[in-house]
Amino acid sequence: MKTSTQTAEPTVLTLRVEGMDCGGCERKVVSALERLDGIEEVTASSVTGSVKIHHHDHAAHSQKAIESILSELGYRITSHDGHKQASGSSTPWWQTAKGRLVIITGGLLIVAFALRLAWPSLGNVPFILATLVGLIPIAKSAWGALKMRNPFTIEMLMCIAALGALAINAAAEAAMVVFLFAVGELLEGVAASRARHSISALANLTPSTARLMDNGNLRDVSAESLEPGQRVLVRPGDRVPCDGRILVGTSDLDESPVNGESIPRSRAPGDDIFAGTVNLDATLEVEVTRGADDNTIARVIRLVEEAQAAKAPIARFIDRFAYYYMPAVVLLALLMAIVPPLVSTMAWSESIYRALALLLIACPCALVISTPAAIAAGLSVGARHGLLIKGGAVLEKLGKLRLVALDKTGTLTAGTPRVTDVESWAIEEGDKDVLRLAAAIERDSSHPIATAIVDHARQSGMTFPMVTDSRALAGRGVSGQVEGRELSLMTPRHLNEQIMLDESMSARIVELEEAGKSLALLVEGERLLGLIAVRDEPREDALEGLAALSRLGVQAVMLSGDNARTVAATGDSLGIEAYGELMPEDKAAYVRDWQAADRGPIGKVGDGINDAPALAAADVGIAMGSGTDVALETADAALLKNRVTGIAELIDLSRATLRNVKTNVALALGLKAIFLVTTALGITGMWIAVMADTGATVLVTLNAMRLLGYRFSPDTALPGLSQGKTTS
Repeated sequence: MKTSTQTAEPTVLTLRVEGMDCGGCERKVVSALERLDGIEEVTASSVTGSVKIHHHDHAAHSQKAIESILSELGYRITSHDGHKQASGSSTPWWQTAKGRLVIITGGLLIVAFALRLAWPSLGNVPFILATLVGLIPIAKSAWGALKMRNPFTIEMLMCIAALGALAINAAAEAAMVVFLFAVGELLEGVAASRARHSISALANLTPSTARLMDNGNLRDVSAESLEPGQRVLVRPGDRVPCDGRILVGTSDLDESPVNGESIPRSRAPGDDIFAGTVNLDATLEVEVTRGADDNTIARVIRLVEEAQAAKAPIARFIDRFAYYYMPAVVLLALLMAIVPPLVSTMAWSESIYRALALLLIACPCALVISTPAAIAAGLSVGARHGLLIKGGAVLEKLGKLRLVALDKTGTLTAGTPRVTDVESWAIEEGDKDVLRLAAAIERDSSHPIATAIVDHARQSGMTFPMVTDSRALAGRGVSGQVEGRELSLMTPRHLNEQIMLDESMSARIVELEEAGKSLALLVEGERLLGLIAVRDEPREDALEGLAALSRLGVQAVMLSGDNARTVAATGDSLGIEAYGELMPEDKAAYVRDWQAADRGPIGKVGDGINDAPALAAADVGIAMGSGTDVALETADAALLKNRVTGIAELIDLSRATLRNVKTNVALALGLKAIFLVTTALGITGMWIAVMADTGATVLVTLNAMRLLGYRFSPDTALPGLSQGKTTS
């Protein structure tokens, strides 16, 4: 019982624990540790093999008491480090406590059979000894849980069943049951270890050393020691040791370890790069921007592991069900032992035998692990593919989305304007001349439209003449002298103050603006030489991503703060409903209105600070990987690939995970139901009961691990789902 009245913030202690491999183990640990003084909260995850304890420093005995309790329950602390241990190699099975128990009980069973064959007069004595020796660690764990007022554990049921079998002279079967139980626990541990490895392998993406540039000298240092502001050298073939910004060098980087993107990306000075990516071509000088504890890999691992504590609603339901299920079956076993001999001719030994077998089936391990194993696999495979999901509850909600609202700029579009049209309206000037002269005027401007014009001219291989007397025309444009000519770039709105346009020119300007394009008009004196149109164009994968959502039966809607005309044009080109000129609170209001209209769970996708209110209001907020830290922190999920297709991948992964969960629950409950009936009828015995329980546990865990091979196919609608339809 917690008795602390301290108001200070509790300290968080994270322990790596060996042998905690199922939901039943989690409950034992949590219920035992929560009774200690000074403990505020305990969360245990069999998937990550970790226990997180929020405690007060004034409880000096806490850590010793914690270690003592875990030891009594049969678990061993392997590390006090939250993440480093996760990256270490796993212990071979024969060196674990469960592995040693299998070897000992198996050896004792073989010796017992040999002794009975060699000296039949020994009778059941060898099997009794084998049973008692094998039960010692199991009984120790059961006693530890009982002292913590947790009697309904598989270890306690095993002890009752094995000792009961000895009491009714079924010693050989008792020894076999102990051995099979040990094998099942070992297999369960191996399966859980595989699940842990799929998450902890992420930590191995970051190299252990880095080449630090220190006053012109190079020296190898630990990657964990790097601090923001330091410089490192990354050679071709090296993994990037930190989150950083390129200072010198241009190279292609393989970013697939971080975001799952299969095509290498070219990165140049000024570009941000991630820890764990692979430098392919040239040597880079990189400035460290994040420390080792806060780099991309560390944050992904931390969020994935923390997500284990955020149980999905279906997982919480299974936990509650198991809480009542186990005592109910124990009561059923008690009735099975007592009632038949009183109302029929069944012998007491037979009824007790059947009751003991029922006790073994009562363990809900398979049922309890069926959900978290699948959820953990789903979260892990998502992280590997650049889909960061913050918890099982989020993973479950994603599959239920029927409407997703997307921001325009930076989400559906590239986020920066690009030149779409260059037109010359002067006989002596061609399109290339218009672009060349405009780029010369805009060369030194940082305005997004100016940047787009200059970049487009450079990509076209142009060289620019010098500009003199360059000056801004307040609120109207920019002007300067180029090749001895006085030229100006102006907006259409202010052009009428200087030039009278004919009808065809005015009509063309209106046409381009209605297409959502921004115009820069090149003017010399009172002559219009031509125009350049720019627009923030849709991402290359925007249409593909929206089509994938449609095939999954999910409607997409655009919410943007951009002007209504531009938003409408972008919406038309993408074939979706679009709303423009929205403030951040307006976007959140749309989300709440859809929720009130019962249009199903609503998803919101965005990348900026102005999206944060809507991301928080939505049932599931999804941030683009290129977004601001505010968006990434507010969102429930993030697309590290920074691709629109990732939204459909998230939804499809969720649905695949939920199908896996339902299959696992059906397997666990189905096998329980079958063997409860056959055992009650005397068709199956104790050792079959043990195999049914442990076999089901291993089966559902391995089925969950199938998710680790998940692949999303954007061109194929999932069977059984209604075909979606978007509206423009």
